Amino acid sequence: MPDPALCDAVGTTHAPASGEARIVSLVPSITELLFALGVGDRVVGRTPFCIHPRDGVANVPRVGGTKTPRLDRIRVLEPTHVIVNVDENRREDADALAGFVPNVVVTHPLRPRDNPVLYRLVGGIFAGREATERLCRGFEDAVSALESAVGGLAERQVLYLIWRDPWMTVSRDTYVSRTLALANLRTAGGDNGPRYPRIALTAELLDAVDLVLLSSEPYPFKERHVAEVRARAGARCPAIRLFDGEMASWYGSRAIRAMDYLARFATGLENGR
Repeated sequence: MPDPALCDAVGTTHAPASGEARIVSLVPSITELLFALGVGDRVVGRTPFCIHPRDGVANVPRVGGTKTPRLDRIRVLEPTHVIVNVDENRREDADALAGFVPNVVVTHPLRPRDNPVLYRLVGGIFAGREATERLCRGFEDAVSALESAVGGLAERQVLYLIWRDPWMTVSRDTYVSRTLALANLRTAGGDNGPRYPRIALTAELLDAVDLVLLSSEPYPFKERHVAEVRARAGARCPAIRLFDGEMASWYGSRAIRAMDYLARFATGLENGR
């Protein structure tokens, strides 16, 4: 009977791969996950955004971006598996890859609690039970520690900015928003409509939130942008902080580290840091 843990986001059930698997990962966080599972030596292609672990990926060939994969480069590498993501990669590219790659593994985590499911899918295909369950235990322990750390903290209304010119934020129907919610940080400004909406950064919007977070990705917000946002606020200026975007948006093994980051960030806010 097929293992339900090996069923991907589009309903395809994958068989465990042999040690001869050749993997192209078009998802940065999953590239990092493959190395965390101990199978980084099987990764033969990656995007330029697959930057972790730095030493591990240094010699892995680049095959184009998440939205612009070079199919010709991928074909030459003769992968047995390509890993894609519903949000990060285009359907038409996944369909084209399926024409010459034996296995296209589709992922789509929507909330932090989807990480153990992701570990068991990717780990079950490539790494085996021991490495997979080690990560699952690490994630559950990290979430429990975060919940203990923020259990007594008040909820804060947060505007999480991911782009400038135009200004963009995240809706609550995103992995980012649901991750922040674990630390009692409730996103605002994008509750109806697109998942990553454009917004008018008005004094009225800023005055309605407790905190503005400027994410380090996909737009590389810097300290100078803190002053720019502050200048748009009215009489009640919220707190404004730079935020490591990987800690809210990267699923996979980095999500374990993110739980500690969120705990320290949220308790730091409570203590005025």
